[in-house]
Formats: sequence, C-alpha cells, structure tokens
Amino acid sequence: MADENDDDEVRLPGLPPNTKNYMTPACYRRLLDEREHLVNVERPEVVNVVSWAASNGDRSENGDYLYGKRRLREIDRRIRFLNKRIESAEVVDPDSRPPTDQIFFGATVLYCDQKGEEHKIRIVGIDEADANHGDVSWISPIARVFLKAREGDEVKLPTPATVTHPAGVETLEILEVTYTSRQPR
Repeated sequence: MADENDDDEVRLPGLPPNTKNYMTPACYRRLLDEREHLVNVERPEVVNVVSWAASNGDRSENGDYLYGKRRLREIDRRIRFLNKRIESAEVVDPDSRPPTDQIFFGATVLYCDQKGEEHKIRIVGIDEADANHGDVSWISPIARVFLKAREGDEVKLPTPATVTHPAGVETLEILEVTYTSRQPR
C-alpha cells in the first residue's frame, strides 16, 4: 500500500507544460540552501536515529524506527523535488533589467482597480509566490494580464463568480512599474 504522503509532489505548485521555471536569485538561493540543509544536516541526523532505533531490536513496534523511516522518505522526496526545481531553474534578476515601463517577470506593479483602490504586486516564480506579501506567480491570472503591458495601460482581468458577485471582467489601470528585488523573508 502506498504511503499516505506519496502524493506530496503532486500538491506542490506545478508548471504548465513547455514553460520555463523562472525564479529570482533569492528564490534560487533559498532552494539551494534548503537542499544543502536537508542533505548535510537533517538527513544524516535522521539516519543516525533510524540506525540507533534499528539496533534496539523489534522494528515492527519501534516508534523511533517507524517514524524515522517515514521522515527519511519525506526528506528524500523533498530533495528529489528540489533537484528538479534547481535543474530547471531560469534565474532572472530584476535588478539587472534595463529601465522600462513594460511589465515582465520580476516587475513590481502598482495598479488601481475599478473601485479606485491601489494595489501593489510583484511578479515572481511559482516557488516564491506569497499572496500575503503581494508576490504572485507569473502564471497567475493577474500576472498573465499584466505581462507585456506598460505604465498607463488598462488591462482586463476576467473574474470568477463569487457568492456576492457574478463572473465578469475587471478593468485595472497600471500606475507604476519598477524592478527591484526584495530581500528574502
């Protein structure tokens, strides 16, 4: 029977077929650091616990052994995932982009919605998207409508139906486009 966590990779954000895995230098460094920590610190510690637990005899009811083996599978699965992400990475440094008012990967976009409210988002890779901090994936619907638009343009964002509003289209006005990387959180 499959382990209950065998589908972890499926739940992680995926790329559409035939697209590049764009990411900022900070995200690339974070993935490298995580992989290094798992390989050089966490995995060896768990291997030591499993070895110790195995030496205690009966493994079928040995909680340390069973938990340790499960944790090793999780660590190995995460290392495989990180290896794939790192190997497929296309690192794009927003700081190296020549000044432009056109929106590409890495742009920070200040825009105004139909209600007159201003919002700011930064277009980043799928592994660094964090809506709570205004970081949206470049494959998200809002980023897709902004890509290649310029300051002063109006773009149309299709909106899904909600409990309080029917599906429709929202017009967003692009107020400002900048390219600066944020420090990692």
